[in-house]
Amino acid sequence: MGLIDDLLGFITSGSIAGIPTLVVMAIPFIIGLIIGFLVKKTLKIAIVVGIIVVIVNYLGLFGLSLGALKDIADQYGPTTIHYAVLLIGMLPLGLGFIIGLIIGFLFG
Repeated sequence: MGLIDDLLGFITSGSIAGIPTLVVMAIPFIIGLIIGFLVKKTLKIAIVVGIIVVIVNYLGLFGLSLGALKDIADQYGPTTIHYAVLLIGMLPLGLGFIIGLIIGFLFG
């Protein structure tokens, strides 16, 4: 128990740039909750849009071909990947963030 008490004492007693350590540890968790909630809502919207596109394509109101999709992916793919890498680079990745992401996704 001495190691755990020392670790908890270290976590709760210090500060990083004048901000208490617990606050610094809670920020990635809260960001993970928010992003998990937004990912779940975005996936719901994407599924609905996908179903609508399939129905409209089946009825012949909108033509969807693999060639057109490949052209769109070639045009917008690199830009999308670039911005995704920048976003992931800015996020505070850690155990608190991952736990917050999972909880936000499950209960959002």
